[in-house]
Parts: sequence; C-alpha cells; structure tokens
Amino acid sequence: MSALALLAATCPVAALADDAADVAAAEAAAGGGGPIDEIVVSAERTNVTLQKASLSVTAVTDETLKQANITEITGLNGSVPGLVVAKSGGGERMISIRGIGSETPENPSTQPGVSFHIDGVYIFNSIAANAAFIDVAQVEVLRGPQGTMYGQGSTGGTINVVSKQPDASALSGSANVGYGNYNLLKADATLNVPITDTLAIRAAGQRFRHDGYAKATDVAGDSDYELDDADEWSGKLAAKWTPTDRISVLLSTIQYKGDQNATAQKNLLDPNPDPRELTQDYPGKTYIRTQLYYGVVKFDLGGATFSSITSYQKLHSDLSWDGDGLNRELFYEASGGIATYDHIATWQQNTSSWTQEYNLASNGDGPFRWIVGGVYLRSKNKNYINEYRSDSGDGLDAPLPVDAGYDDPLVEALTYAELSAITREAYAGYAQGSLELTDALTVTAGIRYNHDKYTGVSDSMSGGASGQTSGAYLQPAPTVGTSTGRVTGKFALDYQLTPDNMVYASYTRGFKPGGINSAAASANSSYLALGWDSGVKPTYKPETLDSIEIGSKNRFFDDSLQINASAFYYFYKDLQFLEDDAILFGEGISNAPAAEVYGAEFEMDWHATRHLRFEGSLSLLHGKFTKDYDALNATAADAAQVAAGYGTVQEFFANFYPAALAREAARENINGNRIPKMPSVQGSAAISWTGEVGPGEFSARAQYIYRGKFQSRVFNTPGQDDTPDYSQVNLFASYAFADSGFSISATVTNLFDTNGVNSRFTDPYGSGQISDTYIPPRQAIFSVGYKF
Repeated sequence: MSALALLAATCPVAALADDAADVAAAEAAAGGGGPIDEIVVSAERTNVTLQKASLSVTAVTDETLKQANITEITGLNGSVPGLVVAKSGGGERMISIRGIGSETPENPSTQPGVSFHIDGVYIFNSIAANAAFIDVAQVEVLRGPQGTMYGQGSTGGTINVVSKQPDASALSGSANVGYGNYNLLKADATLNVPITDTLAIRAAGQRFRHDGYAKATDVAGDSDYELDDADEWSGKLAAKWTPTDRISVLLSTIQYKGDQNATAQKNLLDPNPDPRELTQDYPGKTYIRTQLYYGVVKFDLGGATFSSITSYQKLHSDLSWDGDGLNRELFYEASGGIATYDHIATWQQNTSSWTQEYNLASNGDGPFRWIVGGVYLRSKNKNYINEYRSDSGDGLDAPLPVDAGYDDPLVEALTYAELSAITREAYAGYAQGSLELTDALTVTAGIRYNHDKYTGVSDSMSGGASGQTSGAYLQPAPTVGTSTGRVTGKFALDYQLTPDNMVYASYTRGFKPGGINSAAASANSSYLALGWDSGVKPTYKPETLDSIEIGSKNRFFDDSLQINASAFYYFYKDLQFLEDDAILFGEGISNAPAAEVYGAEFEMDWHATRHLRFEGSLSLLHGKFTKDYDALNATAADAAQVAAGYGTVQEFFANFYPAALAREAARENINGNRIPKMPSVQGSAAISWTGEVGPGEFSARAQYIYRGKFQSRVFNTPGQDDTPDYSQVNLFASYAFADSGFSISATVTNLFDTNGVNSRFTDPYGSGQISDTYIPPRQAIFSVGYKF
C-alpha cells in the first residue's frame, strides 16, 4: 500500500474539507457528531490533556485494547504511529519508537531505548513487560526522547501503562469470559470494594491460554509439539486510602506467571513452506514469573503536591529453545557438516530491583507550572546460560547444575556457559517548568542530571573446557566496572492559535547509559586477548539522541474532528548495537558513532455523526548511519571461519590466531546503512458505528493495519535483514443489553489469516541462524461480560 493511499485513508476529510464542514455543521445542529472526549495523560509526571501536551503522545484506551484483542505489548503494533514491537530470542520484546530502541537482543544487562513504566514505576527488564496488561485504564506512548522526566533508557520514548485505581465512592465489578479457536480461553474479573468513605480495595484477576499457533514437527515422541501457545495467570491487588482531601496513599501489587512452550522461530532454511510448521527437534520451554510491589503517597501542600513513588520488583525466567531452528539432518547440511544441533538448554535470569522517586509539583492553574524531583534505583541481574552444539549425541542434554564440578564429564559437552551478575546503581535529579508568557504563548524548559554505575562478576567458558582447576566449573570473579554521568533536558514553545488549535516546537535530549560486556570483561574478546582495538570492549559507551520536533494539535467542527501532526529530525551519537568479535563467543555491545533520523506522523479522529467514527494514523520514517564504522557481522564472520577451514569450535581454538584473523577480515563498513526496526511507512485506519438497536446498544468496528518493511539489523544484509511488510484486518462487534449489565461481543483479529512477519531475528550468540516470527493467525473470540 502506498504512502499516499494510506494518507488518504488516514485523513479522509483533507480532500473534502468544505463538504465536511457543511456536514459537521448539519450534524451539530441535529445533535450529532462530537464532541470528542478529552483524554488526560500523565505524560510528564503531571496530568495534562492530550491536546495541550507539547509533545507527541498517543493514549490507547482499555476499550481499544479489548476490541483489538491486545493482551500484551506486541499487540500494540499498528495502533501507535512509529511504534514497532519485535519478538526476539529468549522471550524478549524489542521495543522501538521512530526506529530508536534496542539493538542488543538477549543482553538483559543493557537498558532499552524505550523505557517501560507501570503507573510511573520503571520496569527494568523487557521480559517483564509481557505481564503489564491487567486492569488497564489506558496505555500512554510518548514518542521522542524523554530525557527530563524519564531520563535513562528513553532515547526513543516512553510507554506508561496506567492501571485502574480503587474507588471509595461505590461498589463495582466486572467479569468477562471469552472462548475462541485454538481452544482459546480469555477470562478476567475485577472487584472494587469501598471499606470506608476513605479506604477502598480493588482486585483483578486474569487467565489467558490457547493452543499453539505453530508446531515443531521433529520432536522425538511428539510430531505436533506446540509452539506459540499461551498459559498465563496474572493478578492485581490495590488499596487506596485518602484520609483527607490532601493526602492519598496507594499500595499495589501485580503478579504474573507464564508457563508455556517456546516462541515459534521459523528458520529461513526450513524446507517446509508452511510458516506455522517448523522442522525443529528441540522441545523449547518458556517460564516467566514476575512480581511488582509499589506504593504512591501524595501530600497536597497547598500550592504544590509532594509525591513519593516506591517500588520493588522481581523477575525469574527460565527459557530454552532450538537455537539452530532445524532438525539434525538439515542443520548438519546448513553448518557444512560441522554440527547436527545447537540448543540453548537454559537461559535463566533472576532480577531484583527497587526504585525510589520523590517529586514536588505545582498544582495550581497559574501562569507558572513546575516540577522538581529525584530518583534512585538499584538492580541486580543474574544470568546462567548453557548451550550445546555438537555433531554427536541426541542434543537433549539437560542443563548442568550451577555447582557442577570443573571435572564433571558433562562440562565437555557444553559449547558455551556463563554465570554472571551485573549490579546497576543510578540516581538522577530533574526540574521542569512551563511559563505562560502571554495568553497564547507558553515556554517550557527542563533539565536532568543522570548518573549510572555498573559493577559485576562474571565467568564464562566455551569449547567444553572450564578454566577452573578446582571447585565449580564456573566461578564468577569481579569484572571491569563503568560509570557515566550525563545532562539531558528539554526546551519547547507552544502557541495556542485558537482555543482548539495549537502549534509547538521543541528541542530534547535523550540518554541511555553504557554498561559491561560480561564476556569481554572476562578477557573473551580480541580487544583484551589479542590487543586488537577493533574488538569488543569490556565496557561500552552511553548513547545520546538530540531531537528537533515541530507539531500541531487541532480540533475542528465543534470538537468533532481531531487532527494531530508532527515532524522531527534526530541526531544520534554512539548508538549501541550488538556485533561479533574475532574470537568465537566474544560477542558484545559496541557503539556506532553517528546516525540521523527524520520523519513525520499524523493522527486523526473524526466523530462524523453521533453514531459514526473514523480513526487513522500514519508514520513516515527514514534513518541511516552517517559515519564510518567497520562492524563484524556474525554471519559473515562464521562464514569466513568455515572458509578458512576452522569451522568447528574445536578447530577454532586449536588454530586460535589464524582462525581469529579469518573472522576479523569479515568486517564491513555500516556507514550509509539504514537504522533497523524503522518501517518507511506504517499506519492504520478504522471505522466504527455505535447506536441503539432494540433493547440495547450495538457497536461495530473494522480496523486496517499496515506495517512497512524494515531492516532487522545494522548490517542491512540483503535477504537476511530484509523484514517484509504486512497488512492486517481486525473486526469487532458487541451488544450491551440495556440496564442489565450484561453484554456479548465477537472479535476477529487477522481476518484474512495473513502470515505477517513480526520480526526477523539473526541469533547473535548461537549458530547464527536466521528466523522469522509471525503475527498470530486468524483468531475468532466470542465473549460474555457482566459489570455492575
């Protein structure tokens, strides 16, 4: 679909402005059309209406989430301009906004390029983002760097999930049960109970399961081994106490458990043409358990409100998957006769972290609004990895216990193992103010100082040989640490042309801290082992992003039509990405010196009549690297190693220096390459109708989503990194019986059963295989609900 065609679908009033004005005026006179409800967002730590915020922000309501069957963050693809959520190996979700996100898959010690929050609480690990969508009021997506309010890890933007809060004014609740194909069960319930006039408790529970959308055909004893299935439980409990009009205390916890089979990753070399049938032989598993506890205390001091936000969170994940993505025969051929399997038997992560934020914000309606605050956070992330790759055995080796002895004979079977723990400690202080210079002109300025410190211990082994001579086969020792300090900020002007039309211009800086490369810090890289400056360093540098943006927010026709638009230009420095090393298993994070991004976005919402509504969005993006950097592509390095005659792990280490030279020669300059995860065109269009039919209200909605093609990695290797585009159509209909609280609904997502590629993933740590993950197939769900 061309950009012009999508723009026409997005802004149908543009070509018919005069006629639309006449229609809208007639509708208004007849009591139809508009007004569009005002949406309040906590965009910059203070509540502001979406149309008054001088930045690009989209709010996805709970109703939209339900209608589109969005149960986790990947489902937001297509609903927000410029947002791409791509699945990666190891259960991660690689989130990018306007092409800016994280290019460091399977490295949990790095920070994301898009920060993720629940009720303002920073979530440390992208795997934990899967658990956030329970009892949601709305999801706010802030586009562009958010260096002042959110600081580190928000070079691309910020996503904030806003939960529904306890309400002491009335007893209320809801229950919904849905069933669909693939034996899908989707059930949720909420209960809000006022205890006193000042104290209320709100509880929510959610169950989501379905059979696999795909299957592995060559697993021993199970030729229909399910992949992409779901088996999830989540719960939330919150209490809110407001002893006076000036004091409120919120305590909340969100619990999640997912215990299912692995994600379906279809190897491009798989000869089976069916994208939902994978010729794989390893029964991968995914277990994720997250716990979030947080409290928010607010004191109204008269002219300002003091807030305290405290959180403690834990993550335990144990993941395994078929690293080669093929069966023994196919992988033997693909590897040039080197190996018959490459399996990740376990990748365990255990993260514990806590945060504390204090801020003081003005709460009046005067010409000067301000906020000052400070943040402290501490996180410890432990990793334990076992990978097996060989041409002998059945490839179903169980993970070794962490305390296995150095002389355990099973150590020799391991291709790679790692035991590490990285501790991150950070603090920041920020201040921002907005001053109304005139009734129409407002200036906003903000500044933040960020300080991050990383320390850790690590030990790794490769080639089946432990470096220990006594005790456990892995014995972590202190690694090189790193610390960074950066100043970020914002300056913006907004001008209210009319009460319903505003334009703004802004400059902002975003920042993502540097960190530690565990393997390189343990001397497993050519930088330390061979003294080659091009090798992966023990630490990597922070990345920064300077953004210039102009935009306009508008309401027309008695608030029945809303059109928002923005254009931006980014200057990117030291972009963090994952590259290979001349030494096998020495992969790590490096910094590309410079890149530029520019683009434009449009959003439209038109309540054409009191029954009929049109919605649309469009994103146009372009970005490329602008300075020379010779990067090492894992695929090219492996191919050079094989061509030199050192293909196996044993052959590499037996011919260490010439094999490393062969890999080093495969470096390539990425200057001029496109930035990954950046579709040139992306957008959506929807039409809905709501009105009384018989003894109740009927609603129907049809949505079209288009996501353009993009490059999956910085290397832009033709065929390998070309992620194709796809289109998707979703339908929804519901009927609410008047005055009964009962409703029924039907949802069909991916109506035409499109095999759209969600992401293309090249495994940077295993055998370098290239695989596709697909969007869910056609899903039909029938639901019954009740609320009071």
